Amino acid sequence: MSGTSIWILMILVMVLSMLIQSMLKSRFTKYSQVPLSLSGAEVASRMLQSHGIRDVNIVSIPGKLTDHYDPTTKTVNLSEEVYYGRSIAAAAVAAHECGHVVQHATGYAWLRMRSALVPVVSFSSNIVSWVLLAGVIFINIFPSLIWVGIGLFALTTLFSFITLPVEINASSRAVKWLETAGIANYETKPMATDALRWAAYTYVIAAIGSLATLLYYISIANRRN
Repeated sequence: MSGTSIWILMILVMVLSMLIQSMLKSRFTKYSQVPLSLSGAEVASRMLQSHGIRDVNIVSIPGKLTDHYDPTTKTVNLSEEVYYGRSIAAAAVAAHECGHVVQHATGYAWLRMRSALVPVVSFSSNIVSWVLLAGVIFINIFPSLIWVGIGLFALTTLFSFITLPVEINASSRAVKWLETAGIANYETKPMATDALRWAAYTYVIAAIGSLATLLYYISIANRRN
């Protein structure tokens, strides 16, 4: 791709990212108005119990849409709005995070691959910006340095793409279980699916954005060479 094409792609990604974030917040707000008798914490507890998982804690954390599963501490961390919320939106998010727990418990291949990359990506993320900056500044003196930075950044891009099937699978597990457990019905199941779909789009656009940035640095290295 030409430098101009990459810049256009990066701008498009930024615009789409803002739109998707806006739509995600809008969908979550909308479906938060659809009541359920169970709170997000209760949904999470039921889903874990139904899968025979009893060594994972469910805790409330501050923030909005900060929900995540931490396999190192075995905790499902739910934002207060989800933890205490009694809506189809809260149920969908809670079930999604528990979908990651089930992945962990069953040894889901994509999650294992993603987890194996975490230490490497964590290390590379801490230094990649500095290596790339030094590589651009000293490209005529140390032309190989920028390629080291590109290699490090490529790991984060790979991580972004491996994350996609992990998130999509967790959402699929969540919606299927919500329906099977009788928590979501013919009317609310599409709402849960829609909310989680927009959440998945944020990971898709992040992966595309990472790829665009990677191509940008490759184009710089190629032009200087």
